Amino acid sequence: MFVRLAGWSDRHRWTALLLWVLILAGVTTGARLAGSDFRNDFTLPGAESQRAQDLLAERAPNRAGGTLQIVYRDPAGLAGLGAPTGVSGLPHVTGVTEPTVSRDGAVAYVTVTLDVPAESMPVEATRRIIDTARAAGSPGRTVEVGGEAARAAEEAEGGAAEGAGLLAALVILVLLFGSLLAASLPIIIALFAVGTAIGLVTLASHVATVADFTTPLLILVGLGVGIDYALLVFSRFRGELADGADRVTAARTALDTAGRTVFFAGTTVIIALLGLVLLGLGALQGVAVALAVTVLVTMLAALVLLPALLGLFGARLERAAARRRRTEGQWWRRWSDAVARRPWPAVVLPFLALAALTVPVLDMRLGFADAGTDDPGKTSTRAYDLLAQGFGPGVNGPLVVVVPGADPQAQSVRRTVAGTPGVASVTAPMRAPGSDVATLIAIPASAPQDEATSDLVATLRESLGGAALIGGPTAAVVDVSAALSERLPVFVAVVVGLSALLLLILFRSLLIPLKAAVLNLLSVGAAMGIVVLVFQRGAFGVPPGPIEAYVPVMIFAIVFGLSMDYEVFLLARMHEEWERSRDAATAVREGLATTARVVTAAAAIMVVVFGAFLLSPDRMLQQFGLGLATAVLIDAVVIRCLLLPAAMHLFGARAWWLPAGLARRLPRPALEHV
Repeated sequence: MFVRLAGWSDRHRWTALLLWVLILAGVTTGARLAGSDFRNDFTLPGAESQRAQDLLAERAPNRAGGTLQIVYRDPAGLAGLGAPTGVSGLPHVTGVTEPTVSRDGAVAYVTVTLDVPAESMPVEATRRIIDTARAAGSPGRTVEVGGEAARAAEEAEGGAAEGAGLLAALVILVLLFGSLLAASLPIIIALFAVGTAIGLVTLASHVATVADFTTPLLILVGLGVGIDYALLVFSRFRGELADGADRVTAARTALDTAGRTVFFAGTTVIIALLGLVLLGLGALQGVAVALAVTVLVTMLAALVLLPALLGLFGARLERAAARRRRTEGQWWRRWSDAVARRPWPAVVLPFLALAALTVPVLDMRLGFADAGTDDPGKTSTRAYDLLAQGFGPGVNGPLVVVVPGADPQAQSVRRTVAGTPGVASVTAPMRAPGSDVATLIAIPASAPQDEATSDLVATLRESLGGAALIGGPTAAVVDVSAALSERLPVFVAVVVGLSALLLLILFRSLLIPLKAAVLNLLSVGAAMGIVVLVFQRGAFGVPPGPIEAYVPVMIFAIVFGLSMDYEVFLLARMHEEWERSRDAATAVREGLATTARVVTAAAAIMVVVFGAFLLSPDRMLQQFGLGLATAVLIDAVVIRCLLLPAAMHLFGARAWWLPAGLARRLPRPALEHV
């Protein structure tokens, strides 16, 4: 199948290229005309915060929407401050409260209630509220606007991180191939694939729930995977040319070997990403499907578009490859022999080091960073800081206590809440006209991100014993984080199990899937340990805070899949040599010699593409960038170049053993060129 695909793409190279250009142009034009409808879905059926929100939406809908805070600061005092003019008549605004003034009189705020949840608030409507409120400022009076809707409206546009990653990737490819043309082909493939995937996902946002952070994450993964897959196929093509094959034969052999590897490796990434659907969270399900589509498109581009480009530019690449001296494998052969002489230290020492880096994961605290860790230049961040200065840190994370029933019940709940340690204040019960549901606003004494606030939510729920529901954004964060923590083991087990099954079928071995599962889990654990040290414990001057609740599961899904890419690519060449020579040591040596340079280059590109997202102002993308870049670096340098060859040398011929009874029952999808 892969040979026929390579032959078709080579014979119809212009048709294949034109087809991809038309697809890219079509979906991009359609996406621009239709626009995007990205929206977050943080619903968690069954959680107490969700039940509180649903109860308010059903019985007191005017209290179920989101809120914004307009914050004033004037050192001369804010006595006589009235409600802001012009805001109450704006779209989606249902009401504006009277000002609440701090004890020193220098800070005050009003609450703007909205008719939709904060995540559903249109960005333009929010910006209009911000502009109208801030127009009331004066030389001595500061006006800022806070709240989740305001944070979303100030999200920075992407571009810098992606551009820096692409530039660094191009430099690495030029150094690898010594040719600008050769270096450009993998990047062209990645750009075609990512552009097509962005258009498809943008169109899909109109018919499915796709989170607003999907596009930068899609670019992050698409660029890395797209360059990676194209590089694996293109490198094998150049290797075949250097071995004396003609261009057409080299292209077909490359697609029938590295192309098969890309197909199976891409399948493992898609399996890992779709495993996120098991977590049952709406926002993650949309992101998982979008990233799976991105990997599928990049895989197709490497298998269809790249052979067409090789046909168009193959003559120039063939001349360059003919002049190339194939000496890079000698160093890796010597390295393999050195590892073979001392396999136990090569396994034990790095294993212990990575295990030590994994230890901080045991103390990982999930949550969602609030405006307190954002860029201080944003109005939502300045509003957050002013509120904390004037009214205490807890005012930025109020708890909504929903009480069904009559007024005596609500008063009893208020007394219980007011007497709970950790509660700074609580409002009187508020009841909408004609509603049988009362709401109270409890202000914690601690900031929204503090662990004490999470503990307070649990304490209140236990104290109230079901007499009221604790909701609001802060409680929702606690519930989502707890749900992810509870479901993570099942998700990990399913992804690891399915990936190990695929390796069992591909390599017909019992030890290889077990080794791959352990080493891949180790690389992910070490990377997440570093993320905890930096972002949770505040290493290198980073503001400390919780790890974004979605980051660990997303990093696990992406990295575990990408680790399987390198696993399959390396082991496929080892297995190819094993089938030819039946010499286990030679199989490890030649497999490493022919693939390690490419894997290292591919990993270097992944590291710079992922690492470039540390330049993003978004904390979640920074955590993704650090986690993914660190995991790929560990996987390529420590796992693939040290632990894997050492383990394979220790296994010897046993690495390729499979019980005869099981071997007869398993399918045999060959990875080798026939």
